Amino acid sequence: MPLVPMKQILDEAIRGGYGVGAYNVNNMEQIQGIMQAAAETNSPVIIQASRGALKYTKMLYLKYIMVAAAEDNPQIPISIHLDHGNNFDTCRQAIELGFTSVMIDGSLKEDSKTPTTFDENVEVTAKVAEYAHKFGVTVEGELGTLGGIEDGVGSGVSKLTDPSEAEKFVKLTGVDALALAIGTSHGAYKFKEAPVLALDIVTEVKKRLPDTPLVMHGSSSVPKELIDIINNYGGNMKHAMGVPMSSIQEAIKRGVKKINVDTDGRLAITGAIRRYFSEHPDVIDPRDYFGEARKAVYETVKSKMIDFGTAGHAQDYKPLALTDMISIYKK
Repeated sequence: MPLVPMKQILDEAIRGGYGVGAYNVNNMEQIQGIMQAAAETNSPVIIQASRGALKYTKMLYLKYIMVAAAEDNPQIPISIHLDHGNNFDTCRQAIELGFTSVMIDGSLKEDSKTPTTFDENVEVTAKVAEYAHKFGVTVEGELGTLGGIEDGVGSGVSKLTDPSEAEKFVKLTGVDALALAIGTSHGAYKFKEAPVLALDIVTEVKKRLPDTPLVMHGSSSVPKELIDIINNYGGNMKHAMGVPMSSIQEAIKRGVKKINVDTDGRLAITGAIRRYFSEHPDVIDPRDYFGEARKAVYETVKSKMIDFGTAGHAQDYKPLALTDMISIYKK
C-alpha cells in the first residue's frame, strides 16, 4: 500500500467515529514498534516527525525509514506527517521529500516560542495550504497555543481556541485539519493535578465545522506505570502527570480525530532501557537494549490504538494516492 494522504485517514475516522494516533518518531526502533502495533491491531496510523527529530535523524534518513515501514506493511494505511512546521520552507522541504501531510504551526512565529496574531497565522497557513494542495498533501493548522514546551516548541502560555475564530480560520486558510487549544500541554509535566479540559470548545467547533477533523496536541497520558519503571531503575521523575485516557476518549466522541502522542513513547523507551541496563550490567550490544525499547513502544502504542478506537479499521476503505487528492483539491 502506498503512503496515503492524512486527510483520507482522518475523514474516514470521522465517518467511523474513532480517533487515530499520530506518533512522533526519531529512529528505526520507534517506527518498527509502532508498525508492529498497527499490524496486530489492524489500525491506520500517522507517523510524524518534529523539526527536532528531523535535525537529529536528518529528514532524508527518517523519510526512507518511514517508506520502508509502508513497504513492509502494505495492508496498513500510513501517513507521514511533519509535526510543528515553523515556516513555509520547512513545509516545502517535507513535501518535496514525499511527506503526505504537513502541519504549519502559524500560532507561533518562526522561533516556535512567540505567539502570532490571528492575521499572521492566517497568512502563513493559507500560503502553505495553497502550495501543499497542488501536490495532494494534507495540511494541519493550529489556532490557540498550548502550555508547556517540548522539543523547543511552545510559548509556555496557554491560549484557548475561540470557536468563532476557528470557523473563520478554516474558511480563510483552506486547512484540512485543525489543532485546538483546550487545556492540554506539551511534555511530561503537564499538570500538578488531574486536568479539566475545555471539551466544550471541541463540541462548539465541531458544530461549526462538522467536516473538519480536529486535533489534540499534548495528549500523552504519562501513565504511572511508565513513570514507576523509570524511577525504580534510577530515574527521578516526580509529579509527572498527563491527560487521562477518559478525557481523550470523550474528546474523540466530540470530534477530535487526530491525537498526538510523543512523551509516552519517550517514557516507554527510557524505562525499558533503564531496566535492561540494571538487570544486565554486562550488556554491550545496542541491539539488546534497543530491542527492549522497540518492544516497549509496541506495547504502549498497541494499547492506545485500542483505547482510541483505531483498531480494526485499516481495511475499511480503499486508500487514495496523492495524485488522487490533487484532482479532489482542484474541484
